Amino acid sequence: MMTTDQNAARNATQNAALDAWIDSHFDEEVRFLQELVRVPTDTPPGNNTPHAERTAELLKAVGFDAERHAIPEAAVKAAGLETITNLVVRRKYGAGRTVGMNAHGDVVPPGEGWSHDPYGGEVVDGKLYGRAAAVSKCDFATFTFATRALESLKAPLKGGVELYFTYDEEFGGELGPGWLLSKGLIKPDLLIAAGFSYQVVTGHNGCLQMEVTVHGKMGHAAVPDTGVDALQAATKILNALYHQNTLYKQVKSEVKGITHPYLNVGLIEGGTNTNVIPGKVVLKLDRRMIPEEIPAEVEATLRGVIAQAVADSAGITVDVKRMLLANALKPLAGNQPLVKALCEHATAVFGERIEASGTPLYTDARLFCERGIPAVLYGCGPRTVQESNAKRADEHIDLEDLRRATKVVARALADLLA
Repeated sequence: MMTTDQNAARNATQNAALDAWIDSHFDEEVRFLQELVRVPTDTPPGNNTPHAERTAELLKAVGFDAERHAIPEAAVKAAGLETITNLVVRRKYGAGRTVGMNAHGDVVPPGEGWSHDPYGGEVVDGKLYGRAAAVSKCDFATFTFATRALESLKAPLKGGVELYFTYDEEFGGELGPGWLLSKGLIKPDLLIAAGFSYQVVTGHNGCLQMEVTVHGKMGHAAVPDTGVDALQAATKILNALYHQNTLYKQVKSEVKGITHPYLNVGLIEGGTNTNVIPGKVVLKLDRRMIPEEIPAEVEATLRGVIAQAVADSAGITVDVKRMLLANALKPLAGNQPLVKALCEHATAVFGERIEASGTPLYTDARLFCERGIPAVLYGCGPRTVQESNAKRADEHIDLEDLRRATKVVARALADLLA
């Protein structure tokens, strides 16, 4: 049996070997990520199978066979998307637990204001620019090259690693990891989801998205009494919804990194012309729920607020439809091996204390925890979402974060599968 000192020496040698392999293959990792960024995955419209095919080609080139799991066309169309093919890579080393790693390739469209080609994968001053460079194609690279580094040791390992590259996070994940899980195609013992380099995320907010359609009656603006103004009624609803944010600020989460609930109205559509009383207005809202909240109660309260806002508006009817309900990520007791390994190695590699915390985002990781699979978020990413311009113009990652995060994940895998 090894002494504590012998064990520490062995681990130090192992970590040095992993780090050296990643350093010597880092240019290859950057090129791998550039190729991923150069295939658009704008969602909507959500034609993501071409990216999955390109990813499978890149994986094949490094010796990883990817299973292709195409989602039936009817299910994809019903979700408002075009094509989805999820990828699963299985690397089995022996008896023992399986560590899954999940990153998503779908992303919101680039929008305006870019100073770099959103699909160029351009490297400038140590940063790689492109839509989905930070969320979360970078972790396609992190997880792939961490696994390759692990296997480069040629050391005895237990269990296995599985990579899940999916394409439905922007629309809730049910056709991404949710579909793979529901079909019994994957069932890891532990799960690392795409995340940030400077924190190990163990909890996150939930999200409720709703579509509110306000119906009035069109009329000529010169004769306003012939119409019922849906926009005036929608304004009452907006004022009532925004007032909720003043109440939410009084509700505090006990999860580090999460503050309070929040409501945002992200899209408004309505009217037909300047000289026409608007007969229909559509609002789409996003309500972020802290882990302590009960989603059914949140939804019921919002429906009540909306109904009350227009209770005295004659001729107005309102339809409310739930678009998305993503539960919060709540830590499972079995996540400790993940948390310990990732925090320990991140602290060592980055040279600063990196701890477990929560995030106000919502992610696919919740789908694993809902099925009893302990999951955390960790990968390549900045200290804050704002730093990377994620979902904004000039999204990018710092390549040193990519290098170091890959080392952290490789070291953690070596610990978990030793």
